[in-house]
Amino acid sequence: MATQVKGGTTLEVGADGVALIAIINPPVNSLSFDVLFSLKESYEQALLREDVKAIVVTGARGKFSGGFDITAFGGLQGGKAVEPRPGYISIDVITDIFEAARKPAVAAIDGLALGGGLEVAMACHARLSTKTAQLGLPELQLGLIPGFGGTQRLPRLVGLPKALEMMLTSKPVKGEEAFSLGLVDAIIPPEELISAARKWALDISERRKPWIISLHKTDKLESLADAREIFKFARAQVRKQAPNLKHPLVCLDVVETGVVSGPRAGLRKEIEDFQVLLHADTSKSLIHIFFAQRGTTKVPGVSDLGLTPRRINKVAVIGGGLMGSGIATTLILSNYSVILKEVNEKFLEAGLGRVKANLQSQVRKGKMTPEKFERTISLLKGVLDYESFKDVDMVIEAVIENISLKQQIFVDLEKYCPPRCILATNTSTIDLDLIGEKTKSHDRIIGAHFFSPAHVMPLLEVVRTKRTAPRVIVDLVDVGKRIKKTPVVVGNCTGFAVNRMFFPYTQAALLLVEHGVDPYLIDRAISKFGMPMGPFRLIDLVGFGVAIATGGQFVQNFPDRTFKSMIIPLMQEDKRAGETTQKGFYLYDKNRKSKPDPELKKYIEKARSMSGISVDPKLAKLSDKDLIEMIFFPVVNEACRVLAEGIAVKAADLDIAGVMGMGFPPYRGGVMFWADSLGSKYIYSRLEEWSKLYGGFFKPCAYLAERAAQGSTLSSPSVVAKSRL
Repeated sequence: MATQVKGGTTLEVGADGVALIAIINPPVNSLSFDVLFSLKESYEQALLREDVKAIVVTGARGKFSGGFDITAFGGLQGGKAVEPRPGYISIDVITDIFEAARKPAVAAIDGLALGGGLEVAMACHARLSTKTAQLGLPELQLGLIPGFGGTQRLPRLVGLPKALEMMLTSKPVKGEEAFSLGLVDAIIPPEELISAARKWALDISERRKPWIISLHKTDKLESLADAREIFKFARAQVRKQAPNLKHPLVCLDVVETGVVSGPRAGLRKEIEDFQVLLHADTSKSLIHIFFAQRGTTKVPGVSDLGLTPRRINKVAVIGGGLMGSGIATTLILSNYSVILKEVNEKFLEAGLGRVKANLQSQVRKGKMTPEKFERTISLLKGVLDYESFKDVDMVIEAVIENISLKQQIFVDLEKYCPPRCILATNTSTIDLDLIGEKTKSHDRIIGAHFFSPAHVMPLLEVVRTKRTAPRVIVDLVDVGKRIKKTPVVVGNCTGFAVNRMFFPYTQAALLLVEHGVDPYLIDRAISKFGMPMGPFRLIDLVGFGVAIATGGQFVQNFPDRTFKSMIIPLMQEDKRAGETTQKGFYLYDKNRKSKPDPELKKYIEKARSMSGISVDPKLAKLSDKDLIEMIFFPVVNEACRVLAEGIAVKAADLDIAGVMGMGFPPYRGGVMFWADSLGSKYIYSRLEEWSKLYGGFFKPCAYLAERAAQGSTLSSPSVVAKSRL
């Protein structure tokens, strides 16, 4: 019995003549090269031994395998790891040793069988699974395609439409669905899984059950004519939904090769195309985002203190508007008991009604059963006073951005809440020290900044002041994870990380418009770059009131580098406020469909005459590339300041914040990662040139200038940032 410390497999032969091979590599039994070589060794040993009639492959501690070790991808991309020659694992090992074995193998699947884990299982001659196991091929999330034969075996086991859906969406299926699809052969209770798999393997070896080689199966494949139609439809969908991504189309090509030219040709194309994708920018960006997301909870001086999060049972939310009701929805969906407080009966009814509507939309979409709806809504209670705050563990204040109102609420909270209760605010721009100014509770005041709509958006900015206790940060990060958000810990300043980093985004767009660029061209270029919408469509969506209030905060706090435009105030005077009034930068019909408004010109001309700016003919002819750089390089510049001031702990946190808070395209790796792909020197020189032409708004900051002078990346930790932390 041999096992490796680095992760490997164990081999045990029972009296029944079945060799049990277990994959061991905690926490999810990922398939590093060490594990794969050990698996090959165990297989070969089982095949050589005369006392072995059949093989069962499983994973230790209730997890089959979470897939290929993603850290190894990073190593391969950076040239730090050496891989066996391309195709060695896929063809020589999985196909020609495992699948072609003279002794049958059964996969006993519990927990996870994802990516390479499922690919190993599909090369076995049968698969048994528990009801709750998750089976899937999520490689496309990383800019890759399955690389161990998944593109060829999955369609032969479940048919083309379902196989393409599973790969293109990266969504796993549960055991029961896998059984109905034919991906697994039986559903077995966890405690009986191994014994059932042993019996099944012996039944195959005695020819009592069929010995099936997935790669040679054809009964589930459609006729060539039907298959061509399926591929045509899938390609059209991919081009529409992900116009900037090549790898989903590559995946379709690889699957099609196998269907048209046979599985061996498909395997060879899979190997070839996998190698190309592995070294492409998209995969590097998405793998960076994968690790950056998992790294947000590592905060020096907080997460390394060994503190265990306290159990938060009851949470109070103050304010039942859009944000408050969204936050309450998120909390009850994760089984927290919630009190929603409002100032009067009418507002309270409206707030509770919003939460109900959020949940009912899930019932309508089939994501929630009526019973679950009743159970979830019963966790929510509406109140008009602080009486029931005596035993709450955390309060999240979500009222309008009014400093004196927030200060009064925090004074009241100090009176009514228990002394260990966490006092959080959902403010998006106001300095936390100001909010808690009149209290003595500075060590338990923290920002819990959700993004709208709070029950949908995946980011939670956890804002700490210099006085917030580490325990309080650890507690809120834990709540963030429990409510399925990605928590990013940031420092306290106007706008924190996301809004502060992105305030130049809108301002750069307004500056360009005043200098003669068509706003609709800007929105088109930014959407083509991969943002969910351009800056003007975004202003219409959030509303002019919010845009002016937050813009005002930045103009007040960073007067040297803001661009003040009168376009929005002038439009607001004419009762335009964005989408809610069906008139903003665009005109909207009843279905929220937007179209350009020819009247917009008059507001732009009036604003231009007020600011004394004249049209620059050079700017009116900008290419998409130039538009993107003039709008995003000021964002990069501000992100550099946020990093240098220690507001963000690391550049990767800003990448996640931009992707999850603002919709920056993940396949570009986040703002800082994307900037590094262009180079600090290039960004510095462009900003420097524009600052001479168009003023201080574009002036590169000291951190960026220092990086450009050294020719170093923006993301690596700097002396400046370290000294501020």
